[in-house]
Amino acid sequence: MTMSSANKTFKKDTCTFLVILGGGESGVGTAILAKQKGYKVFVSDLGKMADKNKEVLEENNIDWEEQQHSEEKIFQADLVMKSPGIPEDAPLVNKLRGKGIKVISEIEFASEFTNAQIIGITGSNGKTTTTSLTNFILKNAGLKVGMAGNIGQSFAKQVADNVADTFVLELSSFQLDGIENFRPHIAVMTNITPDHLDRYNHRLEEYIASKFRITKNQTEEDFFIYDADNEIIEKWLNEFPIKSRKLPFSLQKEVENGACIKDDEIQITIDNNKFNMPTNTLSLEGKHNAKNAMAAATVAQLLRIRKETIRESLENFQGVEHRLEKVLKINNVQYINDSKATNVNATYYALESMEAETVWIVGGVDKGNEYSELLSLVNEKVKAIVCLGIDNSRIQNAFSNCVDIIVETQSMEEAVKEAYKLAERGDAVLLSPACASFDLFKNYEDRGRQFKEAVRNL
Repeated sequence: MTMSSANKTFKKDTCTFLVILGGGESGVGTAILAKQKGYKVFVSDLGKMADKNKEVLEENNIDWEEQQHSEEKIFQADLVMKSPGIPEDAPLVNKLRGKGIKVISEIEFASEFTNAQIIGITGSNGKTTTTSLTNFILKNAGLKVGMAGNIGQSFAKQVADNVADTFVLELSSFQLDGIENFRPHIAVMTNITPDHLDRYNHRLEEYIASKFRITKNQTEEDFFIYDADNEIIEKWLNEFPIKSRKLPFSLQKEVENGACIKDDEIQITIDNNKFNMPTNTLSLEGKHNAKNAMAAATVAQLLRIRKETIRESLENFQGVEHRLEKVLKINNVQYINDSKATNVNATYYALESMEAETVWIVGGVDKGNEYSELLSLVNEKVKAIVCLGIDNSRIQNAFSNCVDIIVETQSMEEAVKEAYKLAERGDAVLLSPACASFDLFKNYEDRGRQFKEAVRNL
């Protein structure tokens, strides 16, 4: 399925001046694509831009500014693409909309200039692993595939370079907020749990609605793959029916069309076309990864990938950096980097998968976390907690009654050294923060890499 060019709306004859707010990966990629398509382009970044991005803009003769927004020039725009990091209700964005200037996302803009088949993957947790795994299967099948969105190189830049016939896009709620006509042929929703509520007026229903924008333009010809065990998703689908064909996956119940676990096998059925493989041959461990595998394999089934290719891919996939990544074993203690766990639900999956007694490194910028759902797992699996953050009071209050040892630290090096002292042979040390990273680190990647470096320096 491809979108016909008749549906494309952002053409040179209708929009000649594109302003891009944000000079990061998505902004620079959009600038290159827009210049290629004949737009007049201006990139404006309120912060300081990376030197490499400024060099790319200069090489392409694209006008830019940093550390300011020149509103007089910006308000001349026919169309604005904003970085997903800029809130929807930022004062400048509100002013633009007040003047009737359309504000969209990179995903929306770039999708107008490709007829490639699009697979869009969203969810509160698991979307990076599912996107990477889907990409891995399709590449192993010999497809000309591009991976983009919230991962990899900019979608717009890849469209400009014409690198793919199929795109696998990891989509955050922030990116989906800026779509109007974007239509993935296959949409995947890994799950929905409360996250980023500070961007959605602390209203869960606004966050859910944002996620479900992925289905907004789908038709009966398209597919929606989703977690049927997730009550939030099921409730929304009952209240707001979608047009696309639903293919659920579940660990808890059998499904007629979709994916489930039966007799210790993944079983996928789509119109009498069946796929199965034993769960114990999956390379990724944990129940959550069984779900990620089911979602990715369902996509591959829809695209008629050879069953043997799907099985081999699921057996050999090595996972993504910062997601339950085994770093080193020291004195028979396994150190695990799960820095990408920036919310409670992600950490729930991590703790659930732990089989050894665990020293848990947790903390950071608390997004209004509800830690109570972790209590039973912490009680069962965690022998000591190492807090890593500027303010650890909520973590201490939540777990002081079920864990005897709670240590406060203010740097990754200190946290890893304390965990080393507390761990005994056969234990695991797990970094799974359940929080954002911005108090002590640039981002979760920086946090994860500092953890790995500190472990290697023990």
